[in-house]
Amino acid sequence: MNIIKLDATDSTNAYLKRLLSDSKPADFTVVSAKEQQNGKGQMGAKWESDSGKNLTFSVLRMNLELHPNDYFLLNICVSLAVYDTLKAYHVPDLVIKWPNDILSGTSKICGILIENILSGKEINTAIIGIGLNVNQTFFGELENASSLKLILGRNFDLDELLLEVIKNLKAIFLSSRTDSATSLWETYEAVLFRKDKPSTFENNENELFMGFIRGVSPKGKLQIALEDNVLKEFDIKEVKLRY
Repeated sequence: MNIIKLDATDSTNAYLKRLLSDSKPADFTVVSAKEQQNGKGQMGAKWESDSGKNLTFSVLRMNLELHPNDYFLLNICVSLAVYDTLKAYHVPDLVIKWPNDILSGTSKICGILIENILSGKEINTAIIGIGLNVNQTFFGELENASSLKLILGRNFDLDELLLEVIKNLKAIFLSSRTDSATSLWETYEAVLFRKDKPSTFENNENELFMGFIRGVSPKGKLQIALEDNVLKEFDIKEVKLRY
């Protein structure tokens, strides 16, 4: 296993992209940094992390041969790999908030950013960025943020935790090749935050509305049952789930 450990970089995703353009790194090459100076989350949000206290790393996946319409399966695999890792550490009330945030109760402890690279008409390469709050205990004005230390009351070995996540990533990607994608989808939806519960959402015009999360479409859109049980699908840019 090729793990590149850095003291600091702009972002591990960006570092891995540069590595990919300059050389031929092996599948599952990992870049981990104590500090990201320009770490990004979903929708370009800045990922805040104290140096040396958390896991900020990226994993290279190659030879995927995945149709672009099936891209959300990557989100499912990565989310479930992190979920399984944290479940083994007995993190309570684990859920996945669509599309791929990991929560303990209502507190976010992990964010995931996947960047896909097309080869012809297929997604052949993906750079998987993961930010996991581990030993940090203060998050300033960030709402609903927590860490493993705050939740479980102890420090964690970052290297050990990194290896566990990578092991579970490899296992779930292997299972995605041999098992039906349907079973992975069902597992993901079974642990989806606020599923089948009355919830408040905000659309891209800042309007609030009520609905029930029913699942996720094959193209990764959130399926929300509105009034009169009308089912509508929303892309990530179209809706926010309010706590």
